[in-house]
Amino acid sequence: MDNRNINGYSFTNNIKNQIMINNNLIVLGGGESGVGAAYLASQNGINVFLSDKNIIELKYKTILVENNIEFEEGMHSLDRLLKASEIVKSPGIPNDSILINNIIKNNIPIISEIEFASRFTNAKIIGVTGSNGKTTTCSLIYHILKSSGLNVGIGGNIGNSFAFLVAKKDYDFIVLELSSFQLEGITKFKATIAVIINITPDHLERYEFSFKKYIDAKFNIISNQISSDYLIYNAEDVNINKELKSRKIKSNKIPFSFSKRDQFNQTYLENNNIKLEINKNKFMISLESLSLKGKHNAQNSMAAATVAQLLNITNQDLKESLGNFQSISHRMEHVLTIQKVKYINDSKATNVNAVYYALDSMKNSTVWIVGGVDKGNDYNELLPLVREKVKAIICLGLDNKKIIETFSSISDLIIETTSMREAVNSAYKIAKPNDAVLLSPACSSFDLFENFEDRGNQFKESVRKL
Repeated sequence: MDNRNINGYSFTNNIKNQIMINNNLIVLGGGESGVGAAYLASQNGINVFLSDKNIIELKYKTILVENNIEFEEGMHSLDRLLKASEIVKSPGIPNDSILINNIIKNNIPIISEIEFASRFTNAKIIGVTGSNGKTTTCSLIYHILKSSGLNVGIGGNIGNSFAFLVAKKDYDFIVLELSSFQLEGITKFKATIAVIINITPDHLERYEFSFKKYIDAKFNIISNQISSDYLIYNAEDVNINKELKSRKIKSNKIPFSFSKRDQFNQTYLENNNIKLEINKNKFMISLESLSLKGKHNAQNSMAAATVAQLLNITNQDLKESLGNFQSISHRMEHVLTIQKVKYINDSKATNVNAVYYALDSMKNSTVWIVGGVDKGNDYNELLPLVREKVKAIICLGLDNKKIIETFSSISDLIIETTSMREAVNSAYKIAKPNDAVLLSPACSSFDLFENFEDRGNQFKESVRKL
């Protein structure tokens, strides 16, 4: 075991850094995750072959070529894949595909890039999952730790893959945004500090429309934790609390809550102040002092502050970081104000719960741009907010039937569009001074856009051309 004391906090590394030299490692998928895994393998002398049924993006292909990593694109050579001793699968590849079923039938172990990369680092992992707020919370944690002088990296489902991080630098701490997809393929991966922000229905099409299977994937984040580790969770979340009651948790549970402190809640809200009492250290900051506004961001700040307290970040450093953090792109990002109309980019809101928080935070009458690839959404919880705050709905997608059916009874103005330029121009014509135009899609982007970043960038570009 590797015992270290960092920033006054004592760690025991319970993930043995045993590097498996695999004579025939196959990586499926040539994106950020897959190429990262292949690169990490090559840097450690492992014979690796990468396969992608699609054409690999140039920037990733360049990495493969420059590092002499063998690969194929536009196809899968099944005979070769079935000779693998282990396969690293990119998270975007469906678990029920014909290829994956063939691999399983041949008893070849399939792991995630997260699992693979964890074998090559002694860094203490702060893993963050949840249906909404992961990126913001991870970015905030990273900002706090980095500003406090710690040797920390950030990656996973944000920025660089875990594998790329591990391959390029030795860190003391790594903050990982972890999706349910990434957590499916772990066996020994362990987070020293796990954070579960919330759990609401999302990506149900991946899980046979079973909410329980989705929850199980999220809770894999704690599957290998031990008594010296920590689980930080949202005590306000009904689904998290229900699941905790049915599981034996080995790690130390630290809830955060808007409720007044009791014997369980060490991070709580009182008189519009966030208060923490952890490790005999007390901390307080007013909601007004936070750079991130809104109820959901108060919860994200609570989670991040709790991590900071566990790592003995000074109160002064913590207060400064919470006050000067800059909001991330595509998450309630103010783009421009034109003729007293605010244009807000919330493209990362790809499920109903994220949109709920976005609409709840709106202070102005809102023109709402929504739509894309539906993920089994139930829009009914949005009805009260839409009735109260939305003056017009602009559908941006190829199939808007479900949205129209849900909201036509409470919205007098619903417009269908098939391009961002058309959607923004329509919003411009409708919005009046002191209104807001909010892109908060509640859906995946893949019908009209490459990803949520492309969707958000097109929104910003279209707004700037008004």
